[in-house]
Amino acid sequence: MIQAQVTKVQEIHVQATRIRQEKASDAAAREALLDAAYGPVRFTKPSQRLRAGRAPAPGLSYVAVEDGRVIGSVRLWEVAAGSDRSVLLLGPLAVHPDCRNRGIGGALMQHALRVARKRGHTAILLVGDPAYYGRFGFSAEKTGKLWLPGLPDRSRLLGHEMAAGALDGVRGSIRAPRKPARTRLIDAVAGLIGPPQPKAA
Repeated sequence: MIQAQVTKVQEIHVQATRIRQEKASDAAAREALLDAAYGPVRFTKPSQRLRAGRAPAPGLSYVAVEDGRVIGSVRLWEVAAGSDRSVLLLGPLAVHPDCRNRGIGGALMQHALRVARKRGHTAILLVGDPAYYGRFGFSAEKTGKLWLPGLPDRSRLLGHEMAAGALDGVRGSIRAPRKPARTRLIDAVAGLIGPPQPKAA
């Protein structure tokens, strides 16, 4: 009976929290949240070094907001796994210390996974506690041949397939995707130069 009452209270708290796509104006609040959740050690994490200087995957950054305050955040990033696999890297997942144990982190996870699947992504990797992330379908079953530079405990490298076999046989390092080779056509599309001019007869 008591457990049922606690569960009901948690559900009410989650219902009062709105999850929406992150906006540029959330940047300062998100950084303050990450400082409160992780402290300065967050900048030393191997996954953070992989994310540094890059933008998250388009449309896959979310915040949890309550009474106008950002209290939770999750982002996903495009990475390359091994020589031939494009996957997402999830993280960081953060909930403000004052708002933990209310199901907000779980709601952010479920929302992010649902949208990533709808957008056609087939697999997600993360670094985290297997006991916590296992409830969302993450495990080390297919990540044993992968490595993230600087990560000492490879048992914390977890994967989740959203399409059957998406991580079958994957092996190698996890890294930022390679940038496409520069060509005059790419530069023209980006507006860096004018289109190629026809040669004179």
